[in-house]
Amino acid sequence: MNKIAIVVLAEVGSHEALGRIVNALEFAKELQDHDDNVKIVFDGAGTTWVPELANEEHDAHPLYQAVKGNIHGACKFCSKAFGVINEVRKTDVKLLDDYDDHPSLRSFIEDGYQVVTF
Repeated sequence: MNKIAIVVLAEVGSHEALGRIVNALEFAKELQDHDDNVKIVFDGAGTTWVPELANEEHDAHPLYQAVKGNIHGACKFCSKAFGVINEVRKTDVKLLDDYDDHPSLRSFIEDGYQVVTF
């Protein structure tokens, strides 16, 4: 069984960023479908995707729903910095503040996860 932490850093707003989030979620789904251990973290500008993907009208919402059980959370500091903390709080996505109000990526490495960024 593989252990993969997917970190989404791409910001909402461009065609390229949409490709990155879809690829991140599709990769998570592939891992999930093969019974791998996968955790998704929205960090940095990637926190802006949480309210977008939670919107049922977004084209990537079904894919987001398919991997929702693997979402570890979103960076608390970055959610605040990018102005989406209130919107993130309205979702089921946990705000992560393990290390200086950020998620601890080191803990994933310590637990044997490979970290992949999008």
